[in-house]
Amino acid sequence: MKRAPRIGIALGSGSARGWAHIGVLRALAREGIEPTIISGCSIGAFVGAVAAAGDVEKLAVWVESLGWQRVVGLMDMGLRGGLIKGDRLIAFFERQFVDRDFTALPHQFGCVATDLHSGHEIWLREGSVSAAVRASIALPGLIAPVWQDGRLLVDGALVNPVPVSLARAMGADLVIAVELNSDVVGWAWRNRPPAGKGGSSGNGNGNGVPHWSRKLLARFGRNGNGDNDDGQAPAIDGEELPSMLSVMQDSISIMSVRIARSRMAGEPADVLISPRLAQLGLMDYHRGAEAIAEGEAAVEVALPAIRRALEQR
Repeated sequence: MKRAPRIGIALGSGSARGWAHIGVLRALAREGIEPTIISGCSIGAFVGAVAAAGDVEKLAVWVESLGWQRVVGLMDMGLRGGLIKGDRLIAFFERQFVDRDFTALPHQFGCVATDLHSGHEIWLREGSVSAAVRASIALPGLIAPVWQDGRLLVDGALVNPVPVSLARAMGADLVIAVELNSDVVGWAWRNRPPAGKGGSSGNGNGNGVPHWSRKLLARFGRNGNGDNDDGQAPAIDGEELPSMLSVMQDSISIMSVRIARSRMAGEPADVLISPRLAQLGLMDYHRGAEAIAEGEAAVEVALPAIRRALEQR
């Protein structure tokens, strides 16, 4: 009798947009499609580890309850290596979700980090799951890097934002990839309000910086808008400059998209799922319900391709 294909899923990087992975996994489970091999990068490693432990619904309940106050409460400020130390977040992750060895997980799991000194891609598949996730989420400039086995590790998105290759190396016959940044590049500039018009909403200000992000940066004596002391945004040739967070956000998105496209051209997935998430900023962790819904919607679009791929195996 023909063996059922081993389904793998590669969960990509994208910071707060990564809550969409929860929606993807939920929707796949409703269709009876449950990957047994999970690879993840950055926020994909965070969600992937929880999924490998069988706690996706527990994570979903927590994410959907997040407000900006709780998000800020998980961020321990530091100025060495990154704005955020990351210790408080990982301690919470261990208490609530995964604090065990890779071998104790019900499903196979692996995640990607980058060796900051050599630039090498590092596959983490042994030892402490939470330590591996901590390394994979260390977004340069934002979350401090971590020493592990004599290597200084940072976010895996620098080398492999959607780790299809890792899922295949772990034995997957069919790989579903989830790419979070496909519609992001240029979105903020196409949709920014006219100069001088704030366009502020409950989620942000005229530069697209959430109010809670400004509160976070205020701890460093910065207002998060890139404004001068008089409250006015600096300008060059009459054009307002974007905020520091906006520049970081757009730069990281461009980098991730370019690297992901290059890697997946040579290491294609069998099915690519691309939630529409450009409206979410990298730090909009408090908008989890919206991201989850977009993940579920993306699976509905991809279902015919998934079924065809399964039939061909």
